[in-house]
Amino acid sequence: MTPTTQPEHEIALGEADHAALARILRRNPEAEPRRVIPHVPPTRIPRHVAIIMDGNGRWAKARDLPRSAGHAAGATAVERALQAISWAGVEALTLYSFSSENWTRPADEVDALMTLCVAKLKEKREFLVEHNIRLRHLGRRQGLPRSVLDELDATIAATARCTGPTLCLALNYGSRDEIIEAARFIATKAAKGELEPADIDEQTIADHLGTAGIPDPDLLIRTSGEFRVSNFLLWQISYAEIVVTDTLWPDFAEQDLYDAITEYAGRSRRFGATEERAEPC
Repeated sequence: MTPTTQPEHEIALGEADHAALARILRRNPEAEPRRVIPHVPPTRIPRHVAIIMDGNGRWAKARDLPRSAGHAAGATAVERALQAISWAGVEALTLYSFSSENWTRPADEVDALMTLCVAKLKEKREFLVEHNIRLRHLGRRQGLPRSVLDELDATIAATARCTGPTLCLALNYGSRDEIIEAARFIATKAAKGELEPADIDEQTIADHLGTAGIPDPDLLIRTSGEFRVSNFLLWQISYAEIVVTDTLWPDFAEQDLYDAITEYAGRSRRFGATEERAEPC
C-alpha cells in the first residue's frame, strides 16, 4: 500500500526540489536520497564531495596493529563512502588517497599502500561498472609503480562509458603540482598563438585541471580532527563548505557522511556576498 503520509522526518518538496531530485535520478537511478537523508531538500544535496581520509595510522596504533592494517581498514571505509554518496545522490566523490608528499613515508608502508591499491582496483572494477560509476585519476602518473598504472588504466577504461557518479582518485596528487602543470599548458598555448593572454580567466584554468568538467566540491570533509587542507584541491575548494570530524577514517560510516551532508545543507553559502544575499546550500 502506498503511504498517505510522509515518513517521519521527511520534508515536503517544492518545485525546485522535485526538479533537483529528477536530475539526480536521471544520472543515478540507484540514488535514494529521500530514504537516507529525508530531512535534506534535494536542492541542498552537494553535487561534489571531497574527502581528506586521515587517521589510518592512529586507528592502527590504538589497536596495536601495523599501519598497513589501518590502511586496509581505510579501504573498507572507502567502499562505505562510495555506497553512501551513491544513495545520497551526490554526483562526484574525490578521495585524497596518496599525496605527492607521502613518498617520504617508510618504504614498507608505501609498498603496502601500492599493493593495496592494486588489489582494490582489481577487486572493485566490476562493482564500479555494475553501479555505473566512472573512475578518474587525479595526480601524476610519473612515479607510480607499473602495476598500479596498469590496474588504474584498466579500471578507467572499463568505466569510461559509465554515466552515473564519478569517483576521482587523487593518487600521487598535489594541488600545487596540478596548478603548475595547468599554468604550463596554458603558457604553451599562449606561446603558440593558440590563446590570447588577455583571454585567460578562471574557466581557462579550471579547464586545465584534473577535475575539468566536474563541478567544484561543494563540501570538503576531513576526518581525524585535523584542521588543514594539506595541498588538496586548492583551486577547486575555494568556496567549499568544510566539515571536520574527529572520527578516524577507518571508522567513518555511511551515517557520518549523511551527517556531514546535513550540516552542509544547513549552512548559508555567501560566496563573498552579505548574509541577506546568501544562497542556501
